[in-house]
Amino acid sequence: MPNLFRHLIIPRTYETLKQVQGDKLVITTQSRGEREDDEERQMKFVSDGGCFVCGEKNPHGLKIKFQVDRDKQNIHTTFTVEPTYQGWDGIVHGGIICTLLDEAMANLVYELGMNAIAASLEVRFKKPAPTLQPLMVYGEITEVHKKLVKAKASVTREDGTVLATGISTFVRQSP
Repeated sequence: MPNLFRHLIIPRTYETLKQVQGDKLVITTQSRGEREDDEERQMKFVSDGGCFVCGEKNPHGLKIKFQVDRDKQNIHTTFTVEPTYQGWDGIVHGGIICTLLDEAMANLVYELGMNAIAASLEVRFKKPAPTLQPLMVYGEITEVHKKLVKAKASVTREDGTVLATGISTFVRQSP
């Protein structure tokens, strides 16, 4: 399975223009290429093994391996969080829980070749997640549209107790 550290490679440079219109600040991005009516910029996802979650070359990373079922469009893994990543004593930091949920959904979108980037992430914490105990991370695609992909994910204990859930919307990029 490829590592998913995502570098955005943008073939043209872009400039951001800030203008005040009435009481609003309007920010637009334009191509600094040969033509202002250039086609939408194309982004490519490139892996160098440095992803914090799944990168094998990141010495401080989690190095999580996911299992993907392409037919069912889902992903899962089991992971035990070390106290290094705790918030309160014995409790996994909420940011790490968000990261696990995000990675399950983003990794699945990537593995399915949907060429999309996250536009939103909503997380609901249900119960504290303990450190030093196996946590199940599960994600699945819920909707696929021309421009958007929607997914959901959960973190549970081995007994099925739901600790956190997440939903995300991804914007598909031009091929």
